[in-house]
Amino acid sequence: MLFAAGFGTRMQHLTANRPKPMIKVAGRPLIDHALDLAKQIDPPVIVANLHYLPETLETHLAPHGVRTIREAPEILETGGGLRNALPLLGNGAVITMNTDAIWQGPNPLALLCAAWAPERMDALLMGVPVERAQEHVGAGDFTLQPDGQLRRGPGVVYGGVQIMKTELLHEIKAPAFSLNLVWNRMLESGRLHGLCYPGRWCDVGHPAGIATAETLIRHV
Repeated sequence: MLFAAGFGTRMQHLTANRPKPMIKVAGRPLIDHALDLAKQIDPPVIVANLHYLPETLETHLAPHGVRTIREAPEILETGGGLRNALPLLGNGAVITMNTDAIWQGPNPLALLCAAWAPERMDALLMGVPVERAQEHVGAGDFTLQPDGQLRRGPGVVYGGVQIMKTELLHEIKAPAFSLNLVWNRMLESGRLHGLCYPGRWCDVGHPAGIATAETLIRHV
């Protein structure tokens, strides 16, 4: 599941006439960098949710075999968007990926797949140590425990990729909601886990991130 529905307001004028995933980094749309990683693990289906200027992304993604689903009339946020896309994704755990970051190092999706242990995890999130998270402001989203469990607190930034079970999505009544609500329930049961990414990561959610990400790509 590629999250591609957002308005990209932090990108200012760059998203006035195009959705954020179509902003170019090193000559290619952001979403193509995400697609490269997704295709490397050969998933049975790739789905993207759309809302802002959806026609542009539909046209771009069709040749890649990506199935798209529009959110209308309102955007559904990450949790609502994932739940809305479940009929296209099928049963079982789902990999989700934000499309506004650049990764330097091993494929984070492959690392998650190798470490996924559904008997003790309801979700496995990829965390990036703050010192390796470029263009990110703050002390981090989670603290990674020695046993791999996550706690809210400083330490690692959520890099925007995860594997998660989807059953808890149906317990949220609101049509639009953040995945944080689901993660909170997993935290309570001790089943929210994380990995520490060994490479570097860049947030491309704002204009300054573009040049930083391009520098990161050149040094791969």
